[in-house]
Order: sequence, then C-alpha cells, then structure tokens
Amino acid sequence: MDIYEVKDFSEIVKGNTYPGRGIILGMSADGKSAVSAYFIMGRSVNSRNRVFEETADGIIIHAFDPSKLSDPSLVIYSPVRKYGENLIVTNGDQTDTVYDGLAAGKSFEIALESREFEPDAPNFTPRISGMITFKGGSFTYKMNILKSADAQGSACSRFNFAYPALAGVGHFLHTYEHDGNPIPTFQGEPERTVIPNGIDEFTDKIWNSLDAENKVSLYVRYDDLATGKTETRILNKNK
Repeated sequence: MDIYEVKDFSEIVKGNTYPGRGIILGMSADGKSAVSAYFIMGRSVNSRNRVFEETADGIIIHAFDPSKLSDPSLVIYSPVRKYGENLIVTNGDQTDTVYDGLAAGKSFEIALESREFEPDAPNFTPRISGMITFKGGSFTYKMNILKSADAQGSACSRFNFAYPALAGVGHFLHTYEHDGNPIPTFQGEPERTVIPNGIDEFTDKIWNSLDAENKVSLYVRYDDLATGKTETRILNKNK
C-alpha cells in the first residue's frame, strides 16, 4: 500500500451512492491556487429541496421550494464564510461558530470544542469542518470531524488534522462511509485526492462523479495566491 498515493476523485467515490456532504481543501497542481470545494447530497425530500447561493464572503443554502421545507434546523446554513485571512468551510451552522470564535481570538480547534455531532439519531451525522489560512503568497489548512463515540450518541469524539499545501494534493473529508440505515459515519483520515489546475475541470470531475440521484449542490472555489483573485462555480440540481 502506498500511503502517499493521491487518488482521482472519481476513483475515491466510485460505487459509493451516498458519501453525504463533503469538503475538499488543497492546492492546484501548478501551485498557483488554494482550492476549496463543498457538496451536499440528500435522500429525503427535505434534504434534496436545497440550492446554493453565493454571498459576499461565501455561500448560503436556501430551500428551492419553501413550501416543501419541513425542518430547516440541519439543512439551512452558510457552509462557506471568510474571516480575515481565513476561509471557513463546514457542513452546518458551526461555520458561524468558527467565525465567531476567530473574531473572539479563539483558534479553529478551540472554537469547535463547543460543538458536537448532529442530533439526528440513529445516524448521529458528524460535523465536518475545514479552514484555509492565507499567509501572503502561501497557505495552510486544517480539518476537523466531530462524531459520536458510540451507537447511543452518549459522547463526542474529536479529530483535528493540519496540512501544509502541496501542489496537486487535496484532502477530502465526508460525513458517511456509504449509504445504510443507520448511515455509517466516516472513518479514518481525510482522503488524499488530485487537484487539477482548472476550476471547470475540477467542478465537472466532482459533479459527474457523485451519484446522479442523490447529489444536490456543489460549490468550487479557486483563490489565486499571487493576485488574490477568487474564481467560483456553483452547480445546483434544482434549477
């Protein structure tokens, strides 16, 4: 086994109908861009009834058809926000927890100490979070997963990962191992995946690799390290 292998995204999710929600952070192959991506999937009407909309500092999720929204608590939130030189990406309202924590002088990890997995028994969906920190013409990034320590949801296990930026390398963290009932929580370290130079190539790669029935929305962002220019793409199954 090559522990440093970097796999194509399509290879990682091949045959997996439900990795759930996913975060990818890393650097483009040419070393010129910090890259971030976030996608959501859904099995229920409530989960599938969503669209991404761009904001001044990231994105927000809205109900595509408000009349079909049954419970907004775990499906409506801002997955991506920028605070200073930090880009926050999460799968829930802990985006705001990290944002407010940074504003109060806390670290990414300490801010997330106040949160735990989602209260959606029996799945106990993990909260996954990531943050890119820009430092002049370079960057580093962190990832975090908060998941149930047992099948009863009696305690929260906390895992933090910190990475240097390596050209062409990204890390992919998602909520579930695969579909199921209950849905099995993601296990192990974030998976290493290839990050191409072009935003359209990467957007198409992610979108076309996700299960056609369960995918809902995708956001991809390339931040040019030399110029600070941001380029983004949003794909919504609901149009």
